Amino acid sequence: MKTWIRDPIAMLADGGPRGLVVEGGRIIELVGQQGPTTPCDEVFDARRHVIIPGLVNAHHHFFQTLTRAHPQAINKPLFPWLKQLYPIWGAHLDRDRFRLAVRVALTELLISGCTTASDHLFVFPDDMADAVDIEAEEATKLGMRMTLTRGAINLGFSDGGLADERLMQDYDAIIRDCERVLKKYHNSSEGSFLRVALAPCAPFNVTKQLMIDTADLAAKHDCLLHTHLGETRDEDDYCLHHYGCRPLDYLEEVGWLNERVWLAHGIHFNDAEVKRLGKHGMGICHCPTSNMMLSSGVCRTKDLEAAGVTVGLGVDGSASNDSSNLMESVRHAFLLGRLAYDASEVTHLDAFRWATEGSAKCLGRRDIGKIEVGRQADLACFTLDELRFSGAGDPIAALVLCGAHRADRVMIGGEWRVTEGVPVGMDLARLRHEHGVAAAAFMTSA
Repeated sequence: MKTWIRDPIAMLADGGPRGLVVEGGRIIELVGQQGPTTPCDEVFDARRHVIIPGLVNAHHHFFQTLTRAHPQAINKPLFPWLKQLYPIWGAHLDRDRFRLAVRVALTELLISGCTTASDHLFVFPDDMADAVDIEAEEATKLGMRMTLTRGAINLGFSDGGLADERLMQDYDAIIRDCERVLKKYHNSSEGSFLRVALAPCAPFNVTKQLMIDTADLAAKHDCLLHTHLGETRDEDDYCLHHYGCRPLDYLEEVGWLNERVWLAHGIHFNDAEVKRLGKHGMGICHCPTSNMMLSSGVCRTKDLEAAGVTVGLGVDGSASNDSSNLMESVRHAFLLGRLAYDASEVTHLDAFRWATEGSAKCLGRRDIGKIEVGRQADLACFTLDELRFSGAGDPIAALVLCGAHRADRVMIGGEWRVTEGVPVGMDLARLRHEHGVAAAAFMTSA
């Protein structure tokens, strides 16, 4: 079937004033003024829509939808925030609640125009050994692409880390499951819906040996690596105290300074470190909403790009955001960038690039992130019907400047996954109720 998505208000692409043609899950034509070059089987009238590439979320923590705006955690920076929440997660997280948390996070992302997600999963209570499988199942049900990051924590409170031991696994269990998940889910072929990356959580809650050995596993299985780095000054102090070096030096010691790696946050790097990141072809996932919420600092997005670093975008955890809306984070990245640089140096197109091509490249993908012939047909279609858009002259810029937050339609691999603002087949009221009941348990004492 060839489908002509016809005559949008505007489309974020190089060409295609009259839309695009989709066949077999891919974009096969950007349509010029004369219409498609070959007959199409069906036509979708997009005259109400502004079309952008499907957004790509390069960093998240799905389970945290269960503790948004938690009274014990609000108004705190990262380390005190973690020290409050880890015992709560350790006391109350189980597989049923986790599944609902995943479903809510993915649904929120999808509605916001996100077509590909990456979740930094590092919590594994006793009954959640198959947590990665749960995420794969939920993403498949929604028809979303996903990079499953098999994370881990194995350094708890008692050993000088920040994590609750109830969320940890031992070293052997972690390595075995990394191998299992890679063999079961990692598909690096073009158009794949599931890929795997290995993702020990952070320098302050995993052992050095685990970092070294996951790097070896990634090389063996040709997959990517992900972790938190450079998020706060507290992290700098921790690494200096425990490892005698700054976080990026520690990363080099454990074999992670290479093109397989994309890092979450990447705020507190000096000029020399920014150059090193670029020299080694690494990626940084900018998480503006979380960084503002926790007062972590401001990512040097333009400096990083100038040095050759790939910059992507993520919503980060839903307890430090406290949302899973990637379109909202596009606006936050744009506004925070204006504060860090100036009004001409960071544009709405920069923010869109980070959330599409940049994030896709962080995840090692060249088949998504842009509307062009040969790419996967992953699209987010927004209307400008709301009052907030009245008077807007530039439709693409209006999505950012006027605060778009909910897509009317979303296509993934040529299939409509959201229509009229609702995921196909999803009972949102039921999901809201079930998740709310699950989240209520986390309000009790840890």
